[in-house]
Formats: sequence, C-alpha cells, structure tokens
Amino acid sequence: MTIEIKAPSFPESVAEGSVATWYKKPGEPVQRDELIVDIETDKVVLEVVAPSSGTIAKVLKEEGDTVLSGEIIAEFVTGDVPVADSEKNTDDASSEAEQISADTEVDGEVSIEGFASPAARKLIEENALDAAAIKATGKGGRITKEDVVNHMKTEYEPKPVAAPVASSVSHTPPAPAAALNTSLTSDRPEKRVAMTRLRSTIAKRLVDAQHNAAMLTTYNEVNMQPIMELRSRYKEEFAKQHDGVKLGFMSFFVKAATEALKRFPGVNASIDGNDIVYHGYQDIGVAVSTERGLVVPVLRNAENMGLAEIESSINDYGLKAREGKLAIEDMTGGTFTISNGGVFGSLMSTPILNPPQTAILGMHKIQERPMAVDGQVVVLPMMYLALSYDHRMIDGREAVQFLVTIKDLLEDPARILLQV
Repeated sequence: MTIEIKAPSFPESVAEGSVATWYKKPGEPVQRDELIVDIETDKVVLEVVAPSSGTIAKVLKEEGDTVLSGEIIAEFVTGDVPVADSEKNTDDASSEAEQISADTEVDGEVSIEGFASPAARKLIEENALDAAAIKATGKGGRITKEDVVNHMKTEYEPKPVAAPVASSVSHTPPAPAAALNTSLTSDRPEKRVAMTRLRSTIAKRLVDAQHNAAMLTTYNEVNMQPIMELRSRYKEEFAKQHDGVKLGFMSFFVKAATEALKRFPGVNASIDGNDIVYHGYQDIGVAVSTERGLVVPVLRNAENMGLAEIESSINDYGLKAREGKLAIEDMTGGTFTISNGGVFGSLMSTPILNPPQTAILGMHKIQERPMAVDGQVVVLPMMYLALSYDHRMIDGREAVQFLVTIKDLLEDPARILLQV
C-alpha cells in the first residue's frame, strides 16, 4: 500500500521549513519508527520517522527545498522488510558487537552498513572518513552521529584545512555537499557553506530589530558580593534539599527581573502594530548559545517559580538545546529576555532586542574592581548590567529606574523575598 509522507504540522509562529537531510533513499528498506528525514525550521529541527516498515517509493522534496506545514514530501510503500543484524536486540551487548564486527569485515576492509546509524553513515561517506578509526559509543559498538562529529573535531580542527564539520548538536543536519564550495589552496584555504535556516532567521531578526525599533541601552553595575556570600553559605544545603539542583546566579537575576517587571509593566509589554500589549504574567526567556546558533527557551510564569525550579528548568533547557531537542513550544512567546555574555568572558556589551519584546537584560563577567565604599577603597566583585529597550514604548527614566531596581534587589537579596 502506498501512503504519503508529510512534513510535520508547524505552529502558527513558523511559516515554513526546509528539507535538511534525507537519511533514506528511494528503494532502501526502512523499519517502522526509523528516522528518514530532518525538516529544519526557523527554530528547531524536526524529525520525520517511518510510519511503518517499507520503502520510500519517491522523494517529492529534495534536500534544501522549502516545505509548508503538512505538505507531502515523499511517497512510501508499506510492507515487511528484513531486519539487519545490527538492528536486532540481544541481551549480551558484547556478543552483538563481536557479531557486527565479524559481519562487516570483508577482505580486510570495514563496511559501515552494518554498524553505523543512517545519520552517521551519511557523515562518514560525505567526508570520506575511515570508519575503523572512529570510536563507537552506541549500543553493541554501533557508531552514532555524535561519534562521527567528535572524531571529525579531533581529527580536523587543529589543521589549517578541514573537511566539512557538522554541528555537534544532536540531529543537526550537515550542510549538503552541493552547498559547499571549498578552495583548497596550499596557504589560503576557503570554504563556502550555505547558511542554515536558523542562522538566516537569527540574522534577519537581529537586523529587523535594529531597523524597526528605537533601541537604546542604559548601563549600571551591581555588587555581586551579597549574592555570592548567600550562595556560598547555602549551596550545599540547597543541593541536598532540592535533589542535587545547584544554586546558580541566573535564578537570582530571574527573580529580580520578575519583581522589577511587576513594578514597571511597560518593560514587560510588547508592541503589536499600533497597539501596546500589557502582559499580566512574566515569561522570561533565557538566551542559550549552541553551535547551531542562539536560542531562547522561555520560563513560563517565572513569577510563580522558586529558585530551585528556575535552576532546574534552565539546566533542562540547556541540555535539550545542546542535544537539539528543544521543541518549538519551548521557545515560543516570552515577555522579557535575559542574556548572559559573562559566561564567555564579556565585560560589557549591548544586547539586541528580541521582538516583539521591548527590553532585554544583559549580564556580564564578574570582575573584581576597587570601589569607593564609605570613603574607603574596597575590592568588590562587580558586574556591569545592560538594559536595551525600545524607546517607542519605554522612556529613559523608566528604563533607568527598572535597572536600578534590579541592582537594588541583587545587592540586598532579602528584598526579593520581602518584595520591597
């Protein structure tokens, strides 16, 4: 029976996607629930798996083609297909590894068909890698996509001329071979790679934010010593009480931001055409940097979350972002954003707005500096804060007072609890 393979249904915030990588070719046997194609959207990579065992009869959308929500991308013929030995589960992983090794050794050469996942096999073939040299970490000695990526990093990054390297984020498709135009001269290497849909969207949104908003930035500095002392005093007890969740700095900034947003609702608003939308909740976006680009998962109703819940949610989002498993719903919405350039050593920067939000807070590196306190010079751990805001919505006085409120809350954490 022939059935249609369709692109996943996109939410309203995503207009279209593109075919990133086909893992199966027409006529190649496919097992039920096996990954057959990745669809890249503006925000995430969506996986399409086989609805049943069978074969792909015809591919209607090639790699790089634009697809709409629910659009037909291939025709699929159902039917039982033989299961490869490498796909069968056994109770003894070592025996499985030995069997795979024996089955794939032919005339002294190793075949990758039996012991590499489709994604890994595609990377190996595209980059002409020696499969035998790749350290396998998958079940039964199976080579995973991450194994190939890690091998390529180790082998090629130190060298001046590198083979095309895929992102280390799980399920992120490599650039199609046709998109690469590499000039391998002896001393002036160049490589041309097609911009991913995510990177293209990031570039467009950043440019639009600067063109369509009257963006200004105000700066201040905060003494981090009270937070650091509080964290040092309670971090062990905090971890024991909350199942190993570590007490970090970001949770204090999120709580301070939610309290300040309650006092200055204009900073928590958004602009929709000629209308101002005031939000009666605080959904805080926390910018996370991945090798694919910047993503901003959202803490829903952050005003109702405790420090432990905030830290746990941020850790979960960070892990999902690194593995490429963030859902579109995780990054949709948000009324205010916090970006921490300090983790990369940034001492000061100007964060760019995340439309339609009207403000974004930038954190930076904690740096010990001599400060005048009560007529005495004292060395304190200081951090520069930056608040970029849309002047169409927020006046300078309101922006400055908002940032001062965050500074006061952080320098006297009891204010957060007492809401004073």
